[in-house]
Amino acid sequence: MVLHPAIHQFLESMPQSDSNQKIIPEEHRNAMNTPVIPLEERVQVHSVEEQTIPTKEGDVNVRIYTPELKDAYPILMYFHGGAFFSGSLESHDEIVRPIAMESGYKVISVDYCLAPEHPFPAALEDCYNVTKWAREHIDELNWDGENLAVAGDSSGGNLAAAVSLVAKEKKEFTITKQILYYPSLDLDFDRNRYLSLMENRKGNGLETDALPEYNSFYLSGGADPTNPLVSPIKAESLENLPSALVITAEHDPLRDEGELYAEKLKNAGVEVMMKRYEGTIHGFLAKWTHLDEYKDVYRLTGDFLKKGI
Repeated sequence: MVLHPAIHQFLESMPQSDSNQKIIPEEHRNAMNTPVIPLEERVQVHSVEEQTIPTKEGDVNVRIYTPELKDAYPILMYFHGGAFFSGSLESHDEIVRPIAMESGYKVISVDYCLAPEHPFPAALEDCYNVTKWAREHIDELNWDGENLAVAGDSSGGNLAAAVSLVAKEKKEFTITKQILYYPSLDLDFDRNRYLSLMENRKGNGLETDALPEYNSFYLSGGADPTNPLVSPIKAESLENLPSALVITAEHDPLRDEGELYAEKLKNAGVEVMMKRYEGTIHGFLAKWTHLDEYKDVYRLTGDFLKKGI
């Protein structure tokens, strides 16, 4: 399917990227944190609370979204995207709000530390430790004692998958569901490994030629890109992982690794729901869910999370 006309028009209006220009993380952070939708026009929730969580690696800021007032809540940990070196609580506020309202989950959005100042495994440790904190603070969060899910987009999808792998191994708590929006799951870069890297190489926002440099910030501490906690798609066994919702975008270089991971989960006996959104690009949750073709992604998320509760 061709690009949606509104998305095509937007991409045509953007200046051409220069593949030789070095990426400056701070510039990306500033651009990503610039609000697009005024706060009063975003989905309204019952309450939003800022909190600082102490962990053994240091303090981590979170934003807790309560969709409505009730006695107990299922909990969803949200890990934002941004290629591990950008993104924040604010950049993903407009994504987290509708997830909370559609699902009824209390959502804890995690402001994990960013590369290259904090390369792998710092972000993963932050996300895992805050999830562990949530599990240990049942009364404070009014947790229902049963449902503890993780979710993330792009690099945040990587972190959600990796937290699920670590939780399975350590057995300190149980993740019940994982949601991966157009996830970055294979940092062992090879442009010939996935057809989508060539099909969507240029002109769709996220470009294939930029991926090695994006990944390099997270790997700058000497991490092995074949490590399953860096590239979850490399895990030898995906058995006994939480049920998964995997969302991909047709015109995304990362499309095929997300879909392959969904297939691998299915083959390992994990319950999987997978949907590819046609005519759209990487990052569409933040920009294009006002369009009729994509607005049901939050309803789909809510239905998946509420299933079995």
